[in-house]
Amino acid sequence: MSLKYFATYAATFLFLANLTAQNNCPVKFGKITPQDFNIQAAEVDTTSGAVILADVGSSSFEANNKGWFCLVYKHECRIKITNKSGFDLANVEIPLYISTKDYSEEKLDRLKAYSYNLENGQVVETKLKEDAIFKDKKDANHVVKKFTMPAVKEGTIIEYSYTVVSNFLFNLQDWSFQGNYPCLWSEYKVDLPEFFEYVFLSQGYRAYDIKTTISSLGIFNVRRQVNGGASSDDNFTLKGNVNRTRWVMKNVTALKEEPYTSSLRNHLSKVEFQLSGYRFPDQPYEAVMSNWQKVSQSLFEDEQFGADINRNNNWLNDTEKQITQAATNDLDKAKNIYYYVKNNFKNLGTRGIYLTKTIKEIFNAKSGYANEINLLLVAMLQYKNIKASPIILSTVWHGYTNEYYPLLQRYNYVIVKLTIDNINYYLDASQPYLGFNKLAPYCYNGHARIIDKKESSAVFFYADSLAESKVTSVMLFNDEKQAGKWVGNICVNYGYIESSNTRRNMLENGKQAVEKNFKEGYTGEFEVDNLEWQNIDSCEKTVGLKCDFSIEGSDKSKIIYFNPMIRNGIGKNPFRAIEREYPVEMPYKINEAYTLYMQIPAGYEVDEMPKSVRVKFNDDEGVFEYIISKTDAEINISCLIKFNKALFMPEDYEALRNFYDYILKKQAENIVFKKKN
Repeated sequence: MSLKYFATYAATFLFLANLTAQNNCPVKFGKITPQDFNIQAAEVDTTSGAVILADVGSSSFEANNKGWFCLVYKHECRIKITNKSGFDLANVEIPLYISTKDYSEEKLDRLKAYSYNLENGQVVETKLKEDAIFKDKKDANHVVKKFTMPAVKEGTIIEYSYTVVSNFLFNLQDWSFQGNYPCLWSEYKVDLPEFFEYVFLSQGYRAYDIKTTISSLGIFNVRRQVNGGASSDDNFTLKGNVNRTRWVMKNVTALKEEPYTSSLRNHLSKVEFQLSGYRFPDQPYEAVMSNWQKVSQSLFEDEQFGADINRNNNWLNDTEKQITQAATNDLDKAKNIYYYVKNNFKNLGTRGIYLTKTIKEIFNAKSGYANEINLLLVAMLQYKNIKASPIILSTVWHGYTNEYYPLLQRYNYVIVKLTIDNINYYLDASQPYLGFNKLAPYCYNGHARIIDKKESSAVFFYADSLAESKVTSVMLFNDEKQAGKWVGNICVNYGYIESSNTRRNMLENGKQAVEKNFKEGYTGEFEVDNLEWQNIDSCEKTVGLKCDFSIEGSDKSKIIYFNPMIRNGIGKNPFRAIEREYPVEMPYKINEAYTLYMQIPAGYEVDEMPKSVRVKFNDDEGVFEYIISKTDAEINISCLIKFNKALFMPEDYEALRNFYDYILKKQAENIVFKKKN
């Protein structure tokens, strides 16, 4: 071979080798060298406390001796602990599904776990002992095998691997490519025989670095043991295509929670699976996944959900007569029933959609979880022949639901749909601070589902449908008794959501604590006194607050620097991160107005003052106004921040961050008063 051809061959070989290396996991599990401890800061953010060097999983199907198939899930993970804040990754939990019918359980097999430390240039290995593995019951359908990696300190590399064998084909493991820590290599493979049909559910805003699907022939020897020994076992062979899908993400940044985030679980890059049916040779298709209509009917007849609503419930008769005797129409009856439940039943918290006891037991106990109180409300409304149905939803902290697939584990809350004269009302009697036809912002998480015998339609609650207005007015007059001092008042008219939050805070912490918190916003030269609340006890109305206000000053100074926002500006930019991978999710459309009337201090004149501006965000999606005017005796200011939508996609983040920076700088500008000669 000539030197020319040898050089060309060598260059081609190196190129192909590098290309192959880029497509394969760079970590060789089970082999640790001193060089593996060197992670360059340029490659990954090491400030998170740990770096996941490689996280690799696979799921495949194997024939078993029960005449069926099992799932085999394998997981390998290597992590470098960089500082103490990453120590929690040394606590490993492996969830295992358990059947409530026969109490059979997924099997954990071939667990290996090692910690590696570099001491005097040598790799020191510490193996996890078997007696360090514990088992806890998480809920009726899950147990957890957990352990803490040994000999962990700053700089340790931990590595573990295990296999889970499962007879529950609906439990094909999902995979998260992203989490609270950076990951250099995240990979998942699924070998799916053509006999099984799964819905693939992907989410996240990051593209896969590698995504491939290849097909090959699979042969499965299924054996079913029967009485009479091995010679009488039932054996058969199935042949079919197996599709191997492989997903890889490289150099995945940690997903950190930023302001205006519903739940990080909504934005993780991940893939999930739902078994939808079987399709075997020479056999008709067998559907597994139900539809919403069937699930709705099943829930309505379920003893732990809607069965009690369908019963006569004559035990409600005396109470309902007393509650509704003064009502002249169905709407008044519904309001009376709603307020009776809201005011007389203690909320024990949020626990999901299913009942823990009968509706009658909840009624007698005068307490229940949020879903139970609202299911009781449905029963009481229906008892008076008022049309009402439960709605299941997922709160914002619980994550999104799927409109098309009835995945009930994604739902954790129940509210009520009331229909009178073809007008729909949405109620939540579990929260004492809410009024009729009002929901808390955490219910506005997109898709929800009406559960009824006759219908199972979707209903959507979006933050964009909530508009919250707040108006703050400040009036300042020169104090006739003390030169250089302003006296006046502050009036605040809250929007409904902030009004509800104020009522809730008073219920939980007391009125004095709420007033103290308000006063602490004005310290130093400011003084707040004589707080007066409006509509604080009326859950139907918005809350108002009025108080006396004064600002200490001095007529000795030649120059007075005065910030006219008086601590009513945004204070700081909520968007501090330079980049953001997921949307900005405001809880509602913002409309905040601030006005100031002030007298110019006696003996002074305006030397400098901010200029009036009006700036739009994305044409018509938001606006910031700062309008200022003056005469020889007074100054008037009007400041407005308004957004016409609540959801902003990642591509809008930089502009939104800059918009808030502009507002922050403008609101920080001072009026300069100069003493007259």
